[in-house]
Amino acid sequence: MKTMLKSLLAAAMVVGFTAAASAAGLISIIVNDPANPYWLTEGNVAKAEAEKLGYTANVAAHKGDTNTESNLIDTAITNKSVAIILDPANADGSVGAVKKAIAANIPVFLVNAEINQEGLAKGQLVSNNAQGAALGAQQWVQAVGEKGKYVELLGAPSDNNAATRSNGYATVLSQYPDLEKAASQVADWDRTKGHDKMQSMLQANPDIIAVISGNDEMALGAVAALKEAGKLAGIKVGGFDGSPDAVAAIKSGELQYTVLQPVAIFSAKAVQQADSFIKSGATGAATEKQLFDCLLITKDNVDKYTAPFVLSE
Repeated sequence: MKTMLKSLLAAAMVVGFTAAASAAGLISIIVNDPANPYWLTEGNVAKAEAEKLGYTANVAAHKGDTNTESNLIDTAITNKSVAIILDPANADGSVGAVKKAIAANIPVFLVNAEINQEGLAKGQLVSNNAQGAALGAQQWVQAVGEKGKYVELLGAPSDNNAATRSNGYATVLSQYPDLEKAASQVADWDRTKGHDKMQSMLQANPDIIAVISGNDEMALGAVAALKEAGKLAGIKVGGFDGSPDAVAAIKSGELQYTVLQPVAIFSAKAVQQADSFIKSGATGAATEKQLFDCLLITKDNVDKYTAPFVLSE
């Protein structure tokens, strides 16, 4: 698996969303925002796997906007895509876009995030966010201790992953009554917003000892704000995603850990299932919703991180 993922990542390139097609057909891949290395990897791996299987593949981004997403689905339909790989913009708001593709007889495979309706997409392949959050929270307590005030940075409310991770953190942290959540702020998975929200929470709560974050980008924004305030040495920060920047921050001691999402695995798997469905009418998966367990990256195993979002055994 590691060798396959390395070859996929090495072969992948970001391309425009055009109407070219191969003999096998066009697979349209729609991600959130490739400015984030997590979503960049998602698109790159899916594209490389599709091309390996003989398809033409194009990558486009909706950047969390459901209107853009709907327009990209229209383009995929116009271009006679044989399948769509979609990271949905909104758990509720993306349902209509998926229905539109289904009405055009184009199978849709969702990656990374779910929609709040089953029976539409042929597959919903996501990280096991509850498992990953529990894993991260346990490591966070180990780094932080069992007493003190902390703050939390939350992802976009339109993404079910934000609530799942926050609830997963709470399930673990509620077992430690002397840990007090002093504040929480929504930073929409964004590094700049994470920085600004961290500044605000730090001003209101100068005695905090730690930050727990819904993703790496927000965590890294918090790290930057804490460095600027001269507070990073005394405040521990944990992330979630397994991004290259987070790994670098772990190596430098600025971030305590990150929870690695196996995005490279499920992005490739979604394309494989699309190929199976196109050829046989069956995905080969037992269920529509498929969970992929997360892994923990700390200073103790960070050297096993071999490629973006790949941790060797």
